[in-house]
Amino acid sequence: MLFRASAKSVAAAAMDSSLFLHLTEQFFHMHGYRPTASESRSWERSIPALMDVLNEAGLGDVEVMLEYALPLNSKRADAVLAGVHPVTGEPSYVVVELKQWSQAEPEEDDPALCRVDSYTHPVLTPVEQVRRYCEYLVNFNGALAAHPGRINGVAYLHNAAESGVAALRELAFDEHGTLFTAERRGALLDHLRTRLSTEHAGASAADELLRGRPVPSRQLMAVAADEVRDREQFVLLDQQQVAYRMVLNAVSRAKRSDHKEVVIVTGGPGTGKSVIALSLLGELFRRGVPALHATGSQSFTKTMRKVAGARRREVQDLFKYFNSFMTAEKNALDVLICDEAHRIRETSANRYTAAVHRTGKRQMEELIDVARVPVFLLDEHQVVRPGEMGTVAEIEAAAAKKGLACRVVPLDSQFRCGGSGAYLRWVVRLLGLEPGGPVVWDPDDRMRLMVADSPREMEAFLEGRFAQGYGARLSAGYCWPWSKEPKPGDPLVADIVIGDWARPWNLRGERSVSGAPPSALWATDPAGFGQVGCVYTAQGFEYDWSGVIIGPDLIWRGDRWITDRASSEDPVFKKAPSGADVDRLIRNTYKVLLTRGMIGTVVYSTDPETRQKLRELVGATRAIVTV
Repeated sequence: MLFRASAKSVAAAAMDSSLFLHLTEQFFHMHGYRPTASESRSWERSIPALMDVLNEAGLGDVEVMLEYALPLNSKRADAVLAGVHPVTGEPSYVVVELKQWSQAEPEEDDPALCRVDSYTHPVLTPVEQVRRYCEYLVNFNGALAAHPGRINGVAYLHNAAESGVAALRELAFDEHGTLFTAERRGALLDHLRTRLSTEHAGASAADELLRGRPVPSRQLMAVAADEVRDREQFVLLDQQQVAYRMVLNAVSRAKRSDHKEVVIVTGGPGTGKSVIALSLLGELFRRGVPALHATGSQSFTKTMRKVAGARRREVQDLFKYFNSFMTAEKNALDVLICDEAHRIRETSANRYTAAVHRTGKRQMEELIDVARVPVFLLDEHQVVRPGEMGTVAEIEAAAAKKGLACRVVPLDSQFRCGGSGAYLRWVVRLLGLEPGGPVVWDPDDRMRLMVADSPREMEAFLEGRFAQGYGARLSAGYCWPWSKEPKPGDPLVADIVIGDWARPWNLRGERSVSGAPPSALWATDPAGFGQVGCVYTAQGFEYDWSGVIIGPDLIWRGDRWITDRASSEDPVFKKAPSGADVDRLIRNTYKVLLTRGMIGTVVYSTDPETRQKLRELVGATRAIVTV
């Protein structure tokens, strides 16, 4: 939240422009960069319009929370109004989505999406947007979980005449989403008076909402079974919902007109790509549409088979690998959902592939050919192995070669790392994946960041969180050799030795040994705590607390990072083509490891100079404290 005050106080601050200066300063403090010109303009034009409505309605004592951050998410509601219900006397809240639009047209065949001149791609209608914010708050704020009737949602298009947005009224309205325009300003006043008392201040109600304990994020694997088999479990917000609906609309078009098209969904870690993939698979499965989910990750695929298909073989069979389609017929599926598509490789063939199947066909072509609507979800900055080539440009080029339409949906919301966009930016600046160099971490209320003096200290801290019921894992750069799998009953070999501390890597095989889970389940099975994971077992997963050991393959010297290829034990780097590629892949590896935590991350480096640099950036000499 960037600002909170009564409607009367907000209006006064807006008149002398101090409000917008405060919003800009708070935005920079929380996010590490200045708001865009369009965002600043929207504050200056939309907030006074809302305050005029509130004060004219006699609701000057209602508490207004501007740019209210959704829990465990980087999304922000334009305003949340807090007050007392005029009938029940209970706390009452109205989430307001403000738009400067003067016109908007529904997307063809889908009234939940619309086209606006200032956007090049379809966007969610304001009503659907605010409706999903309300649903999300009910799901993730403890103050509302037991009182869903306390929240209401409105979209206010304060520049629009009815004629400019009349077609948006095709979408049904409800308590969580109603549309008002400039012409229906009087109706908005009446509506707000039915939800908020003119006789009571709203400060206490706002306090109660802010004290509401964030309900833990619905972990992807924990609800996979219900999502695929029974019903939708996730609330998809903004561009997530746009991506979801664009795929379903593409499926409908493909059936009606017997054609193909490609959909690409791109976004950084934690933007919800896998949640979209799982939601799509569940919906298509329930509709009886022939669809499959595929990844290049053995860990992710096996985990999905275990969790989502625990009791039904047909559900397990929905989860495949990218190299499963070498012999498939063209358009055998209606939809193929390619999750973690950045892991697509040049070819599906390997040393075990029969000669008859070594056609030389590119893996990208196989994935496009097999479905009428191939869907690719990817993050180009998570490429961590030589030969991985899933990029937007590669997919677009392959689609163009076949004469296929290609739609791209960028995701911007952040769910991983507590929804802390500031933490993600800190990580990419730290690793030199964006220009500007490392910056000192400015703590926010969403993500904890700590530096450990030793791996023992790190492990002890994580052990404490694990004992409290949190998910916790320890991972490391691939800088120590991996022993052969022990025989059943034999202890695991302590591969990673740092001083007097030693622990085993996660298992490599597909069976449990000495109580440790198989490789594919290290990130999700509680028995995975105690072994150290690598990027290949951590990628695609999340846990509450993450410990990361930075090995000697990435060290800080003087004013820059140095990557040391010789310190890596990753066998794929032995054949890597160039130093520049290895440098990028090592940095990407640590970006993946540093962005697995939902609540906090603890970092340790085996190199003293690097450790000191991390302490300077985190702002404390020792950051392990009791929580």
